[in-house]
Amino acid sequence: MSLNDFYARLRPSLIQFLRFGLVGGCGVLVNQVVLVTCNVLSRDFLGVSENAAVVGIPFTDLSVRNYHIWSTLAFLIANLFNFVVNRHWTFKSANRAPFWKEYLPFLSVGLFAQGIGLLLLTALMHPDSPISLPTNVFTGEVGLLNKLYWANLITIVCVTPINFLLNKLWTFRIVRRRHHQSRGE
Repeated sequence: MSLNDFYARLRPSLIQFLRFGLVGGCGVLVNQVVLVTCNVLSRDFLGVSENAAVVGIPFTDLSVRNYHIWSTLAFLIANLFNFVVNRHWTFKSANRAPFWKEYLPFLSVGLFAQGIGLLLLTALMHPDSPISLPTNVFTGEVGLLNKLYWANLITIVCVTPINFLLNKLWTFRIVRRRHHQSRGE
């Protein structure tokens, strides 16, 4: 196989990856806006800290904290945004499979990545974690020095490759193929 043949075979996936990345970049903005909004509104109107424990995790010393809830809400909104744009633009599958047949696997992949992301987010936020972001650097409650905002961005960057591969291989390929087979195409 020549280099040109290799590039020709790889080019569509690279274009998809770049589009997925652009959509993801917009999704990061959506995610971050929701997270910041939850944080600011909760702090300013409810007097609730991002680190406040909501519920303890049985048989551990750990707790679900406000930032876990806000991160998950931000994920759900950004996930729907990303799905709609990826479906129409990146993978061009809008007319190939019903919305829910693709969205439920996309959401499932996203929830899997969100689960991994919550573990990473916790490690970045927890003061006793070996990878905790330093509090002497991230000293602000809001803005560029907020530890949560940086931890969220780092988490998104780390789970994006998992999300892309699983969505490319499962959501937008296998699910579409199953739909075509069930229709006898």
